[in-house]
Amino acid sequence: MTYKYVTLFKWINVVTDYFLLNLSLYLSFMLVSPNSFWDSNSDIYRLVFLLLNLFWFYGSTLTNLYNNVLVRDAVATLIACLNATLIFIGTPLALSFVLPKYQLSLDFIFQAYILFTFSLIVWKVAFLFVRKYRRKYWVATEKVVIVGATTVGLELQKYIEANPNLGYKVMGIFDDNYGQMRDSNQHVIGKIEDCVDYVLSNGVSGIFCALPIHEFEKAKWLLQLADKHMIRYRLVPDMKAYFDKNVLLDQYGDLPILTNRREPLENKANEIIKRAFDISFSLLVIVLILSWLMPLLAVIIKLDSKGPVLFRQLRSGRGNKPFYCYKFRSMRVNTIADIQQASKGDPRITRIGAILRKTSLDELPQFFNVLKGEMSVVGPRPHMLKHTQDYSGLINNFMVRHFLTPGITGWAQVNGYRGETKETTAMTKRVDADIWYLENWTLLLDLKIIFLTIWHVFRGNINAV
Repeated sequence: MTYKYVTLFKWINVVTDYFLLNLSLYLSFMLVSPNSFWDSNSDIYRLVFLLLNLFWFYGSTLTNLYNNVLVRDAVATLIACLNATLIFIGTPLALSFVLPKYQLSLDFIFQAYILFTFSLIVWKVAFLFVRKYRRKYWVATEKVVIVGATTVGLELQKYIEANPNLGYKVMGIFDDNYGQMRDSNQHVIGKIEDCVDYVLSNGVSGIFCALPIHEFEKAKWLLQLADKHMIRYRLVPDMKAYFDKNVLLDQYGDLPILTNRREPLENKANEIIKRAFDISFSLLVIVLILSWLMPLLAVIIKLDSKGPVLFRQLRSGRGNKPFYCYKFRSMRVNTIADIQQASKGDPRITRIGAILRKTSLDELPQFFNVLKGEMSVVGPRPHMLKHTQDYSGLINNFMVRHFLTPGITGWAQVNGYRGETKETTAMTKRVDADIWYLENWTLLLDLKIIFLTIWHVFRGNINAV
């Protein structure tokens, strides 16, 4: 990694983004108010310019938009840019509280956001395109070698070759089993003791040490030799011995801290975006659908069988904290609802209940849970307390799903893992899908899941009971 370029291109991104923001604001102002920007009547707009710059600073900081601009994955960069823009676009609401007595032109706000969003996307895509081919145009590639033909060493070599934006070229791999490997792996070019001589004579600037932990003395010797000859040295620890997936690295002072999974919703900006979406979506459903459907279904449910219209049950929520989950009652009142899961042909299910469950209409009252913050529109389905207790002892990572706020629908449900779970393997697949969602959350993924849920409702789901 060419660290001397990191700060330069970070500030190129910062300056360009703020330039585009203020240019968009100024052009929008001139379109709606051709008067001079410095007229006394334009005081409010100058204040708005300042506030919008501060909001962009807040959004870009929360999403770490300017971190690792040279090596961050292109998709991750665009997602961070999108999240920062969504936070920025949410500012009219805040401005209405900050400046309640001023009437801002909606044309100004709308045009400014359109201009800025469009120019920002074009700029980011252009930067990522140029970054991909920077070896040709504006950054010289650094020659490096890898010490250790281990699984980690070979993975690193493949990764560097597949990601030219890193700015590295692997000249070869050194391993003490050179004699056995030179025919099967052409990248192995010598023994470890030959490494430094090769580096000095071939203009190589860095060494990646991927030796296993039991060869610590060799790694330490190589570090001392690299320092002596001013060769940059990087250690690649084998985390496969501890984790079976990618890990995240944090730095607490001098201490490296490894985390075994990525959780996008640990980022406060993502949490705010998801919560804002939940509130907006649930309000739309409650106002536009439940306002008239709930009284209608209440009458039908009461006519069909005795008992309350709503069924509420303690379910496992975020952090395994129990909460009362609401549903339209689809069963006759019974004493085993909290311990026995519904099954196909269950005699407890009423006539209208069968329709409600088949169409998932029985879940609609859970939008009140969403509004209260006990649930999310999308997330792992909340289980009965007994199921949580039973399966947490059978499935090792079962409780991981409780890092998230439970949802009305989820990645597991749209992939067919819904309804009755007769076998542990079925629940394991559901848990795996929930954990995948936890590690890969984006707002676009939530929208996709909602679309697929609606599609399954109209198409029908064979697992619904």
